[in-house]
Amino acid sequence: MTAEEFPELIPGLPEEIAMECLIRLHFTAHGVASGVCRRWRQLVRSREFYYHRKQTGHTRKAACLIQALQAPESELAVGKPVGPARYGVSLFDPVNESWERVDPVPDYADGLPLFCQVTSSEGKLVVMGGWDPVDYHPVSHVFVYEFTTRRWRRGKSMPAARSFFAAGEWDGKVVVAGGHDENKNALKSAWVYDVKGDEWRELAAMSQERDECEGVVIGSEFWVVGGYRTESQGEFEDSAEAIDLSAGASEWRRVEGVWKAGQCPRSCLGVTTIPKGGKSGGGLALFNWAEMGGGAVKVGACGVQLGAGMTLVSGSAYQGGPQGFYAVEGQNGKWNKVSVPRQFAGFVQSGCSAEV
Repeated sequence: MTAEEFPELIPGLPEEIAMECLIRLHFTAHGVASGVCRRWRQLVRSREFYYHRKQTGHTRKAACLIQALQAPESELAVGKPVGPARYGVSLFDPVNESWERVDPVPDYADGLPLFCQVTSSEGKLVVMGGWDPVDYHPVSHVFVYEFTTRRWRRGKSMPAARSFFAAGEWDGKVVVAGGHDENKNALKSAWVYDVKGDEWRELAAMSQERDECEGVVIGSEFWVVGGYRTESQGEFEDSAEAIDLSAGASEWRRVEGVWKAGQCPRSCLGVTTIPKGGKSGGGLALFNWAEMGGGAVKVGACGVQLGAGMTLVSGSAYQGGPQGFYAVEGQNGKWNKVSVPRQFAGFVQSGCSAEV
């Protein structure tokens, strides 16, 4: 009997016991498992298998970072690297404290589009937009990385090229909003991408344009924080807009005074819970990771939530300084230094957590 003819998940074991064995596989073993037989391949790659692992506590959150790659040895030998930095996707597993580099996107083998956005959805990684690293023209490309197959696939492009936009994910849908177009006009439009269906749908527009804004999902709401209008370049606002993705995403709710005016929120945005009883009455508050940690990440701060109150925070203490990486407990908790191999010590442009 060949592997393709297995009538059972694992010969000799009841189906429920066999399933218990398979859901315990580390996500890095899914590619090998999918090659055992057709039934395993269909199972491991299914949405139902992913959610079964998630519901039974067998997924884990990993940090996926858009990170500057180490310059070639030929450039290091003569001093500073030649040309702009090249970026790739780095993966940090906080359970094993291990680092690895995701294979390059085939269309951009020498480096991802500059300033591209990254988010995750149902165990997949989604990379969107940015600038072509050769001619610096904005692109609308979408690439989806399947952790089960360890391969990239081309998704349906965004309806139009945009840069420096907000992005987030909820229930298999990726939302993008704001940013600017090819002519550097700030945008207030928003779209939602169905990762499984590979389709885009337009959402209601925000109340104003928001360039260089930041996106975060809080509960079922997608928040677009800060940013500025076309006529006020670099004058970051203190307001945000939120849309409830569980209620049809029909209109935005504007919230004033949630961010410090004049500060860029990109990558450094944090969310904390305020206890009930004070003047604020409790709830959620936004903060800037660059202002935490006693100045350890004052420059280029980036925070990626890893669950259980833990965040991976990176940045430099001063301009041009070495990158520091820390596992931080809550907003004001202990900052634990993370050991990082030299090839993963580059600047982190942005990041997200992926439950895999």
